[in-house]
Amino acid sequence: MSVDFEKQLRDLIYKATQDAIKQLKNNEEKQWLSLKEGAQYAGVSYNTFLKFRDLGLKICEIDGVKRVNKKSIDEFLEKFSY
Repeated sequence: MSVDFEKQLRDLIYKATQDAIKQLKNNEEKQWLSLKEGAQYAGVSYNTFLKFRDLGLKICEIDGVKRVNKKSIDEFLEKFSY
């Protein structure tokens, strides 16, 4: 492997790692998520996430804007875990 290629590869890996860390920090700090983000956080499809609402997941809606708290998602998943 050439020295230039190694340097490019190292720089690419470093940048990808930094971007991943930044994204994780942003997700950790954000407590209220959109329903789409909530579905991603829970690891389910958007339609399945909407069914969670029917099963009792608390959703906050103000003037048509819907948000869900990460803590509510965690508690809901824990409640239905076996």
